[in-house]
Amino acid sequence: MKEVISQIKAMKEKLNKWAKEYYVLDSPSVDDTEYDFVMNELKELERQYPELITEDSPTQKVGGTISEKFSKYKHEKPMLSLGDIFSWEEFLYFNKQVSKVTGTEDNEYFAELKIDGLSISLNYNNGKLVTAATRGDGVIGENVTTNVKTIKSIPNTIDFKGKVEVRGEIFLPKKEFKKINDQKMLDGEQLFANPRNAAAGTLRQLDSSIVAKRNLDSYLYYLIEDEKVIKSQEDSLKEISRLGLKINNESRLCKTLEDVKKYIDEYTIKREFLDYEIDGIVFKINDFDLHEKIGYTAKTPKWAIAYKFPAEVKETKLLDIFPTVGRTGKITYNAKLEPIKIAGTVVSAATLNNAEMIKAKELKIGATVKVKKAGDIIPEVISVIKNEEYDKLPVWSKNENCPNCESLLEKNDGEVDQFCVNFSCPAQILRSIEHFASKPAMDIVGMGGRTIEKLFEENIINTITDIYKLKDKKDQILTFDKFGQKTFDNLIESIENSKTRSLEKVLFGLGIRHIGSKAANILAKKFDDIYNLFSASYDELILIDGVGEKLSQSLVDWFEIEENKNLINELDDLGINLKYTGNKTSTDGSLFGLNFVITGTLNLSRDDYAKIIENNGGNVISSLSKKTNYLLVGENPGSKLDKANKLGVKIISTNELKEMLGEKYV
Repeated sequence: MKEVISQIKAMKEKLNKWAKEYYVLDSPSVDDTEYDFVMNELKELERQYPELITEDSPTQKVGGTISEKFSKYKHEKPMLSLGDIFSWEEFLYFNKQVSKVTGTEDNEYFAELKIDGLSISLNYNNGKLVTAATRGDGVIGENVTTNVKTIKSIPNTIDFKGKVEVRGEIFLPKKEFKKINDQKMLDGEQLFANPRNAAAGTLRQLDSSIVAKRNLDSYLYYLIEDEKVIKSQEDSLKEISRLGLKINNESRLCKTLEDVKKYIDEYTIKREFLDYEIDGIVFKINDFDLHEKIGYTAKTPKWAIAYKFPAEVKETKLLDIFPTVGRTGKITYNAKLEPIKIAGTVVSAATLNNAEMIKAKELKIGATVKVKKAGDIIPEVISVIKNEEYDKLPVWSKNENCPNCESLLEKNDGEVDQFCVNFSCPAQILRSIEHFASKPAMDIVGMGGRTIEKLFEENIINTITDIYKLKDKKDQILTFDKFGQKTFDNLIESIENSKTRSLEKVLFGLGIRHIGSKAANILAKKFDDIYNLFSASYDELILIDGVGEKLSQSLVDWFEIEENKNLINELDDLGINLKYTGNKTSTDGSLFGLNFVITGTLNLSRDDYAKIIENNGGNVISSLSKKTNYLLVGENPGSKLDKANKLGVKIISTNELKEMLGEKYV
């Protein structure tokens, strides 16, 4: 018993320390997996020895502790946390317990992605936001109203008389998280461990102007009214959306256990491709009348559970750090690891991004590191283990020269990445050829990575223009393994077809820095011909909507290089189309000068509808304003529908768009 008491005491101390780092200091020293592991061990010991459970045990707490920087706020209704499960078998057990009350095995659950952010409570009185508070310990939170009012997705006023409380999650999108950490690296500051801690650290800033710059976002999912008339979680989200608050449209009603399993399987894969971090899925009994019947524990509701994705973390040795060169010359550092099995596959390498990230994580070659698979897909080095062995290892230093051509690497002011600026660098040439031939660019079927590498190794292709001279190398190419006459003929046909691609495809394929497919489309439409773009000045470019300072300067710099001018002329001589062949913006009264926002689930993808609108002269923008002419809506349109009504924006269906365009609906 003494040993058990000692174990429990040690676990409590660890968990309390980690909780303070996580909730108060926004600087965790361990990842969620390790925290959950120790918490579950403590729960198991307390289950075996219930007489040892104390009120101050971390298992009895709802959330974290309260920061002293903000005034305290007492929640009228406690903000409870959720119980965690980590497998389908555990969900079936949870469902079995629920079924004892409901009397059916196929309970109706509402599934919501578990956003890795900071819980928030928004209190409105007669339509005005009066208080915004963090969860804190579930009873007492922090009053962060001033900071929350800077978040664009949270309205300061809503259409509601009386009092209403809406709860949800404040989070930081992945791209904003990267932007913040990049700046911290440049400033020599400690990095945020993950988007959740960055969101928490941002929301707790004493200077609200800093909060405003960091572009926090929100999803709301729980409504509390004085007179409750809403009967289900599904209806609750509809009402939240009607009030003009943002909901997550990835949520779904699961009517059967089969639906629940499909949802878990779907988002286990999809989560890596979302623009925000999730660490699980929340399942709630949809029918509110069942909530009171199923009941609560002191800490959690029994009618809801958080299915957490199991993130397997392992320790291994960092054998080497080596750089590679991308098509733009960007240097990416990679880790060579002592092979280790994680989430069912053997991992022997991982990306380390850039030198500043390696420096921030204090990695050393030969050190023991913690590795996990981000989203169970991409291996990631989380942290280094600092022990006696670590202290004896030499400090790692970044490459000063390109690993491929030995040119001196450069780093622009305000950026964290190094670049090889030698345009003749073999690695850059190879990657640029692969990019030019790819589907989003010139879409040359049959010119995949391995084929290009072979052609490059045999000195048949050295520039993108060499692609269009391949028919003269027939005899040499036919000697390649698995490269017969038919394969060669198909490749040449695809190359010839690529000559007719519209200008935006060529522009994107050239790999000019900062020019993605959308910017290429804007420029191609605006200038019609590459030679018109060639002669455009920085001052002309910067005035174009959707073309920023970096892109404008990048274009001007690229066209000033003599080799690039020669490249354009050679492409022209080879018969490659350098004009915009899409539907020209017209002034015939179709969609010229009209601004559209698209929302909801449509019969085609949003990208397809954006192309239809843009091909007929219209503009597709991401957010509603008084300058928006039309909101194109599908099913489950969300809060944009209400906002459009308030702004007086005309709302149309896909059929109405078709009527507007008639024969031009292509």
